[in-house]
Amino acid sequence: MDISLEPDFLRVTEMAAIAAARTMGRGDRKHSDKVAVEAMRKELDNLTINGTVVIGEGERDKAPMLYTGEKVGRDKEGKLGMPEIDIAVDPLEGTNLCATGAANAISVLAAASKGGLLYAPDIYMQKIVVGPTARGCIDIDAPVKDNLQRIAKAYDRDVEDLVVVVLDRPRHEKLIADIRAAGARIKLIGDGDLSAGLAAAIRGTGVHVVMGIGGAPEGVLTAAALRCLNGEMQGRLVVLEDWHRRRLEEVGISDVDHVYTEKELASGDDVVFVASGVTKGDLLEGVRFFGGGVRVSSVLMSLASKTIRFVDTVYMEEDGHLEVLR
Repeated sequence: MDISLEPDFLRVTEMAAIAAARTMGRGDRKHSDKVAVEAMRKELDNLTINGTVVIGEGERDKAPMLYTGEKVGRDKEGKLGMPEIDIAVDPLEGTNLCATGAANAISVLAAASKGGLLYAPDIYMQKIVVGPTARGCIDIDAPVKDNLQRIAKAYDRDVEDLVVVVLDRPRHEKLIADIRAAGARIKLIGDGDLSAGLAAAIRGTGVHVVMGIGGAPEGVLTAAALRCLNGEMQGRLVVLEDWHRRRLEEVGISDVDHVYTEKELASGDDVVFVASGVTKGDLLEGVRFFGGGVRVSSVLMSLASKTIRFVDTVYMEEDGHLEVLR
């Protein structure tokens, strides 16, 4: 995949973040998501790529735009000879967060050459995520206490000093009890386990590990970032209903007990991950509007170039159009 596409992918998430941020706090999460999707799709179709959405807003019959399988880019017909690129998107991770003005809503995109991102249907995934410091210390099948003890040892601190992020859901009642019994501290979040995974993988955020069950598509996006950050993730698909098993069979996944690593979820050698803040969060600032322009905070990661860039972009508005200043 052409490394020169990285700034273009950055603009894709920035435009989606700006569109979503204009709806912040209005209480309409569906509208917030809709405008983010529209902005992201418009920018993707402006890129000279032959792109396929492998993780998007859902199946075609449920998502009019950026649905799984949708072709995007100026070479979507494959007539210009551009390399095929797989794209995973979450135009607005944390729709409820944006609708209520809460922290950690982000716009996200990951890309890799064809076959470099696992197509994960929109079902649940059990996950455990850590950064490079605790790499090699996790086992999704081990007791919570054992995992936390190994992670604490890697950080050269007590378990009581660890912060574990968990989605605040009834399904995590036992997990939360086990973490508290082990002595670690918990940060419960209403939404946004993808942004939590980023926070766990980057030192200085105060987050050491993410545990629990979240969305499988978000798991692939998290894995893409972890490949670039040299973090570690383990995930297992959670089958709760018959249609979950049927969907997995349709995409060629037969072993529902398989434990995926970040390298299996995002296997490409040229993975790119981009996230732009919509609302202020642990890692990124939210979109800030001012007289005559907009300021956006993003992170751009590239496995091929082995770079992590924190980008602060100011778009100056003139005659109703945004011009970029970086």
